[in-house]
Amino acid sequence: MAIRIVIAGGGTGGHLFPGIALAKQLKRHDMNIEITFVGTRQGIESRIVPKEGFNLKTIISSGVIGKTGANRWVSWCKIPIGAAQSMCFLIRKRPDLVVGVGGYASGPVVLSSWLLRVPILIHEQNSVPGVTNKWLGKIADKVAVSFNESKKFFPGNKVVHTGNMVREEFCQPREPTFQEPGMEFRLLILGGSQGAHSINMAMIEALDHLTEFQDSIKIVHQTGGKDFEYVRRKYMEKDFSVNVQPFLDDMAGQVRQASLIICRSGATTLAEITATGKVSILIPFPHATHNHQEINARILEAAKASEVILDNKISGERLAQSIIQSIKEPEQLKEMEENSYRLGKRDATEKVKELCLQLTEDKTACILSCF
Repeated sequence: MAIRIVIAGGGTGGHLFPGIALAKQLKRHDMNIEITFVGTRQGIESRIVPKEGFNLKTIISSGVIGKTGANRWVSWCKIPIGAAQSMCFLIRKRPDLVVGVGGYASGPVVLSSWLLRVPILIHEQNSVPGVTNKWLGKIADKVAVSFNESKKFFPGNKVVHTGNMVREEFCQPREPTFQEPGMEFRLLILGGSQGAHSINMAMIEALDHLTEFQDSIKIVHQTGGKDFEYVRRKYMEKDFSVNVQPFLDDMAGQVRQASLIICRSGATTLAEITATGKVSILIPFPHATHNHQEINARILEAAKASEVILDNKISGERLAQSIIQSIKEPEQLKEMEENSYRLGKRDATEKVKELCLQLTEDKTACILSCF
């Protein structure tokens, strides 16, 4: 009988893409493994999961933290509905394992799994876990963490430092990047799957300070949906060579080709950057829970693999200065690339896959021992 695994979570690319990386790794191990994702209709998973060829079950769920007034009460009301939907789905599916990767759908599905005595694996991407994962870690069978600093938040007999899971496309041989003055410098600007307004505006302002390098810089800019038309128009006015997109489907290809990446510091983004050995200017999202994005970013900064600029300090002039320094000091850029590559956990997905298989084997052995 085929192994059945449910991967719960999503909402943002940072939660979803590690789950997709794991699903693909499990399928490479055994094509007969049956994998179903559980998410919400509002999350990025509703578009990405079917495109990747996996089944998606949607439930009603939303976050409570950070909401006030009526919105908070609506979110609370959704919790029992999502829990009931999760319970019914799991009873019908009868999975051998549930993997929680974070996001609104992860909580009710993992809790329902515990009530049904289904083995549970939690994967925590950030250096500081959120309240939900801290609690779910107590009922999970195993907890895989991306940062060694996260281990202290979970029971010692359950936690395993694996690194953050990244898709196989990010683990290909390293691409040659900018080496000598005068060569094309490839600049990649990201703001997460939904874009980042402050980064978008700072980059447009920075163009006035980069005119000296206008012919040697090739820019790829993921804006998110809201700023797309404005940013595209501004680039056209300033006559820079640029590919502006609201969302990049070939993220791995763009990251591998980049000389420098300007982005937020979500854990999955950092895992992809270090897996490919790229240098980054990190601008942490200032409203991230427990300030985890800045904490994530400081780890790369301490390893001399990145520069951190806080969101309230970002400006076009400040950003342009860092870009120009990277262009003018290729040897320093190369050294930072090496530091970044050393931080990469390219075997993280394989490690989490092995934990999944171990938990399913333990369940099978337990069932057989009852006969």
